[in-house]
Amino acid sequence: MAQVLETPIEYLKGVGPQRAELMRKELGVGTFGDLLLHYPFRYVDRMRFNAVAEIVEEGTAVQLRGVLKEVRMIGEKQARRLTAKLTDATGTIELVWFRGLRWLQPILKDGGEYIVYGKPTWFRDRFNLAHPEIESALTWDQGAATPLQPVYSTTEKASAKGLNSRGIGKLVHALLPQLHGVLPETLSATLVQQLGGVSREEAVTEAHFPQDQKRLDIAVKRLKFEELFYIQLQLLKQKLLMQQDVKGNVFAHVGAHFNSFYTDHLPFELTGAQKRVVKEIRKDMGTGQQMNRLLQGDVGSGKTLVALLSMLIALDNGFQAAMLAPTEILAQQHFKSISRFLEGLPVVVRLLTGSTKAAARKSLLAALKLGEVHILVGTHALLEDRVVFPQLGLVVIDEQHRFGVAQRARMQAKAKVPPHVLVMTATPIPRTLAMTLYGDLDVSVIDELPPGRKPIKTVHRDDHARNAVFDFLGSEIDKGRQVYVVYPLIEESEKSDLKDVTDGYESLSRRFPLPKYAVGIVHGRMTPEVKDYEMARFVKGETNVLVATTVIEVGVDVPNASVMVVENAERFGLSQLHQLRGRVGRGAEHSYCILMTGDKLGNDSRTRINTMVRTQDGFEISEVDLRLRGPGDIMGTQQSGIPQLYLANLVEDADLLQQARRVAQRLLDEDPELQDPKNAAIAGNLREQMREKAVWGRIG
Repeated sequence: MAQVLETPIEYLKGVGPQRAELMRKELGVGTFGDLLLHYPFRYVDRMRFNAVAEIVEEGTAVQLRGVLKEVRMIGEKQARRLTAKLTDATGTIELVWFRGLRWLQPILKDGGEYIVYGKPTWFRDRFNLAHPEIESALTWDQGAATPLQPVYSTTEKASAKGLNSRGIGKLVHALLPQLHGVLPETLSATLVQQLGGVSREEAVTEAHFPQDQKRLDIAVKRLKFEELFYIQLQLLKQKLLMQQDVKGNVFAHVGAHFNSFYTDHLPFELTGAQKRVVKEIRKDMGTGQQMNRLLQGDVGSGKTLVALLSMLIALDNGFQAAMLAPTEILAQQHFKSISRFLEGLPVVVRLLTGSTKAAARKSLLAALKLGEVHILVGTHALLEDRVVFPQLGLVVIDEQHRFGVAQRARMQAKAKVPPHVLVMTATPIPRTLAMTLYGDLDVSVIDELPPGRKPIKTVHRDDHARNAVFDFLGSEIDKGRQVYVVYPLIEESEKSDLKDVTDGYESLSRRFPLPKYAVGIVHGRMTPEVKDYEMARFVKGETNVLVATTVIEVGVDVPNASVMVVENAERFGLSQLHQLRGRVGRGAEHSYCILMTGDKLGNDSRTRINTMVRTQDGFEISEVDLRLRGPGDIMGTQQSGIPQLYLANLVEDADLLQQARRVAQRLLDEDPELQDPKNAAIAGNLREQMREKAVWGRIG
């Protein structure tokens, strides 16, 4: 089977070497298997047409049949576009294309009958169709006999060489008979029955050429389930192997350090969520297996306190703890807050960063090696070979996405028995994404904020309100508060009209001049030393306004900062905006987030801005973000760890994902080694998948 699917695409009738190269470059299709997985992205109901007069709203796709008139090219260079009018018995609608003009113009004939498909938009007091799909009625009527016609994604270059949707469909049609009997079942007979009784071969065939809507729905559900099931099965299998292979220290009890701090030094009552998470961590660390736990919590939810309590459990069991932060300034902040929390307790906390002086470093490392340092907080400097822990029992990693697997492995290698690992992130991850990315980890969520925290008032303002915004900033500064102003760019691009950070700095310096005010600037082009110096000035209150790019997104607490202004807020992602807003609201005063935009906003931009104004729930925000951008964009395409999904969608198929997770877990509970003959198909397919690509190990 594998051999057939790995056959180069040039060996398929109708392709050849030249077309094969084009398919590889334009469509990512290089083998028979790739073509099989190039599923249609929608299906056209050939029997259903709308009338032009029926179009009453934007955004709902329509399929029209009519005569094309006034086909013409207008505009110059960047503004060049192709326009036409489509008329049916009820009215006329304008069509416009901005891309693929060279390919489209020759095939559109005045007076010809065409089928068009697209989403109407309201422009200049009438509806039009921007960049609709179009096909001559003649070729349409000669098309497939089934009422549901598959539509395949393609490109302008591919279409120009006959590889439009119809051309791709012909190739798939030629391929399927060759695969008859060589597409083995990948699920157990029980699962196949539960999913509608459709074999894998039948499901693939129906997904490309459905006989009717009911059969299509069953086939697609089965194939989506299969994709999600094997993701979860791999992750859970990896977790099982880790539990079997990686033993951990048993932290059997909670002692004087934990109890004394909890009883006498805790600055405030823990939230219910914090208590729940501490219990989960305690249980993990007492099992004799290495803990690998992800701690999610919104900005300000109290993750650091939970981490500290976890470290005190390590101390009570005779072990040391380390806390790793991605930047010096964040490491310093953790060191200060942990030291403040533990004041009066017999716990030695030290800080190690790249800028620790040689003499101090030598003394610290000697004390650490003797076991005299209980908690070491630091940056990547902790990874150096000369940093030796005699009894490292717990590693806490803050903002885990800033550290690679190799770096975490180096930390783990500093102990004979692998230390327990707690990784933290302040970036809320939607449940479906967390299950896919971190299914091999145990996930804890702190989903409530400490009592007494005042909500951050978030408002949307356009450029016309700039003077009023500046006046408000002035009033806050005069009260003794500090202000962040964040820009999306470092310097102006020729192609962009975005306000850049250097111009912003100059403008704000004029508005808030010396000696009464002080304005600082931080951006990614600065050296780390200069960046840290400017941040330190702001932390100390020596500057009133900090103009910055998103380098301030993660980390530093400045309780006195009460206003966050985000320029060109429409250009930021939702999670970024949420992270930026979380930089204020750390103190006792009322805090504000002002989202500045231009006058005109697209639909997605408006949704993002409105979501920020409406809610401060990071998990709700992350769900909207996932819906708008997709998982790869949110996590970073290369680093996301998300395998390619051909049909399943992590937003739309959330329920199916959870079902797949439950089924995979139940299967491994009953048959951990997948040795039962009834699971032979699953075991074989899993082995093949795990050979093809390494499972995405998160820790270690």
